[in-house]
Amino acid sequence: MTMDKKITLDRLQESIVAGVLPKEIGDRLQEFFLSFHAAIASNRSLSDPSRALEALCQFLELVCEEICAPFHFEPYHQAIREPIDYYRFGLELIRPLIDFERSRALNLKHVETMNEQLQHQDNVILFANHQTEPDPQIINLMLEDTYPAFAENMIFVAGHRVISDPLAIPFSKGRNLLCIFSKKHIDTPPEQRENKLLHNKRTMSRMAELLLEGGKCIYVAPSGGRDRINAEGVIEVAPFDPQSIELFYLLAKKSSRPTHFYPLALSTYEVLPPPSSVEKTLGERRLAQCSPVQISFGSEIDMPALMDENGTDKVQKRKTRADAIWRIVNEDFHAFQNLSSRQEEEKKGL
Repeated sequence: MTMDKKITLDRLQESIVAGVLPKEIGDRLQEFFLSFHAAIASNRSLSDPSRALEALCQFLELVCEEICAPFHFEPYHQAIREPIDYYRFGLELIRPLIDFERSRALNLKHVETMNEQLQHQDNVILFANHQTEPDPQIINLMLEDTYPAFAENMIFVAGHRVISDPLAIPFSKGRNLLCIFSKKHIDTPPEQRENKLLHNKRTMSRMAELLLEGGKCIYVAPSGGRDRINAEGVIEVAPFDPQSIELFYLLAKKSSRPTHFYPLALSTYEVLPPPSSVEKTLGERRLAQCSPVQISFGSEIDMPALMDENGTDKVQKRKTRADAIWRIVNEDFHAFQNLSSRQEEEKKGL
């Protein structure tokens, strides 16, 4: 049977009427479904939308399963590939939202260097900005034709939302994750603070073990959250937390395996824009769009060289280093924005 828009919306409505989906989640899913349909309709390079709609129906099934039987994530979660391949599911749902003709993966020579380091059982840590929930899937899709194994084996540091929200969990199951509660959410609700701190301690211990094994590539967003639009309507790369960067640096130093640090800049915001402000509760709106994306890898970071040698204030030294890494990512992100603006101007001039 050929999948079409009506079938996906009818199946969603049936799940809501049957009481399988709570009303709030059903409403959020309906918003996402409608925006998804509009997004793939605007994707002129998508010749056959039926594959995307099949993935959308599978998404509904997986959310319903999560509602009925919530999944528990361990501090270190490895991608589930069978009997359901959650990794492949995530790629197929996000793929039609990307305008590949106008998308770019830049400075892949650094990925080649990282690949060689990983083959020698060195570790790689990527300090990156974070813009939208499916950033892991977008990174994979942008490296699919060049370095698929590098992206597939990457480990992502994940916050509580992606392992707690029923609409995010089907994607999260398909990724390698180090699950941690960020400082923004550690005190919400207050009675769970101690358990969250204990969970984080277990996650850090597991990360240290992984670094000791070697050959691991870990993505971390030192901002602890997604980039958002400011009051002027401009996307801002969120500041990097010095303590977060210091934590990963210290863990790497304790490992007997060499660890290499690289910056990664992402421009993915328009695919699934985050809310305008950080939300403490689950159930945020998700409105999909078809959009070009850009990713850019920077050259290896000399971590000791970024420390301010003047003075003895450790707090200030760590802030100096975090700000320096943020500037690298921020400059690459704004290079994307400037390039996109020029392309739009050239397009209008044709």
